[in-house]
Amino acid sequence: MRRNCYCSILALAFVALLTDVSGAQPTPGYNNKIPESIMTPHNLKTRIGTFEYFDGIPTPETADAIYKHLDYIRGVETFLNGLPAASLEAVRRGQASLGLKNSNQVLIFDELMDSNSLFLTGNTDTVYVSAFLDLKKDGPTVIEVPAESGPGTANDAFFRFVTDTGPPGLDRGKGGKYLILPPDYDGELDPPVGGMEAEVEGQKYFVSKSTSWVNWYIARGFLKDGKPDFSSQLFRNGLKIYPLAKAADPPKMEFLNGSGKAFNTIGSNDFNFFEELHAVIDREPIEMLEPQLRGIFASIGIQKGKPFAPDDRMKEILTKAIDVGNATARTMLWYERDKSAFLYEGSYWKRGFVGGSYEYLKDEGMGGRNLDARSFFYYFATVNTPAMTLKLVGKGSQYAWGYLDSQGTYLDGGKNYKLNLPKDAPAKKFMSIVVYDPQTRSELQTGQPFPSKNNVRDKDTLIFNDDGSFDLYFGPKAPKGKEANWIQTVPKKGWFCLLRLYSPTEAWFDKTWRPGEIELVK
Repeated sequence: MRRNCYCSILALAFVALLTDVSGAQPTPGYNNKIPESIMTPHNLKTRIGTFEYFDGIPTPETADAIYKHLDYIRGVETFLNGLPAASLEAVRRGQASLGLKNSNQVLIFDELMDSNSLFLTGNTDTVYVSAFLDLKKDGPTVIEVPAESGPGTANDAFFRFVTDTGPPGLDRGKGGKYLILPPDYDGELDPPVGGMEAEVEGQKYFVSKSTSWVNWYIARGFLKDGKPDFSSQLFRNGLKIYPLAKAADPPKMEFLNGSGKAFNTIGSNDFNFFEELHAVIDREPIEMLEPQLRGIFASIGIQKGKPFAPDDRMKEILTKAIDVGNATARTMLWYERDKSAFLYEGSYWKRGFVGGSYEYLKDEGMGGRNLDARSFFYYFATVNTPAMTLKLVGKGSQYAWGYLDSQGTYLDGGKNYKLNLPKDAPAKKFMSIVVYDPQTRSELQTGQPFPSKNNVRDKDTLIFNDDGSFDLYFGPKAPKGKEANWIQTVPKKGWFCLLRLYSPTEAWFDKTWRPGEIELVK
């Protein structure tokens, strides 16, 4: 009897040991109470289906579904993060389709860029010159920039800033020789981002170093008396691009006029995107991108030194992923969640560079890389330079994106709208409005080859109000008597516009001058 009591006491003590301090009973199959937060149920309904487990181990069917989803989201991530590289590659391929394959072969828009060519938000107001450098083939490469040139920029193959030329550059508009060093350069020169002045082989250069073999150089020339002739000749006679090794006998410059030509420089929104991105990753130095970004691309088969050859399963997944990636980028454009992206309180004018950082750093880097801002920008625009983000009074350029009317509704080409622009435009060079197509993000194709108005170029024809402001009208037909202030739109199509300010003044930065809202005219 005494022994039975002793055994009962031991049993009760053992049960007490299995009970935690809160008095909870052990989880079945365990000696203790296991927190539910670390357990996985046998069945779990999710947005991509019901998952089934045996004691936390996914069934083969669940594992297959998960891997399909993982490949899918990595495909979406690759699209959104690979946009800078694929976009610049598309520009390169577009120029190559015209026969421009060497650095001394330059695309120039002698009569300005019209809506025939497909360029992401190109302007109708400056003479563009565009050239691609191949530092692997040519080594250190010189760009001779003539005095009085407008702003120019060199970007690497991931659309990162290398250097500026012209007024925002080191030559300050006086012209000079720029030297771009390749990524494998290991000499004494150690230029910072943006470049430095240095003596090379007895001559003064503005020296920069790129992280990639391929670099894009694009510059703009200003109109004189409303005409492009001066800048066209300035570039044709003064712009020189050649390998430093051939400085004594540089190859002859070749210029191709792109005005009026129909060709494409915009990256794909379908499976071809991945092939365009792979071409960049395979060509460029491994160090061009940091390991985590390379890892995202490699997770779907885009890796340097390996062919991109997805099987049928993977190709089907990536094709669906690109559809969602494209939809995501377009949603970022038209449905902004970041209120700081807007220029003014209660306004729908949006900044070109969301966050105000050409490096896409959030809160000066405390928030890391603003990935959405980077995807947003490279889906609808090109060229990356601090001159577009910093407060450079009287230099560089500033932009505002008009994509919604005053009520927050997207713009319909079959309706009529009105925009008031106050007097004293805050730009020393010019202020313009250019209208674009939401599908191509290029100039809207209408009966007007130049879908724009410019306060300098068009000053003799624009109708001004008594207070010095002027109204612009948008719609399929011109309002009677307002033809000079009308930009044509297309029924059953949308549109958006960019407000450009070249050499912006203090009134833009302190916001004492601001554009009106785009008003629907009923």
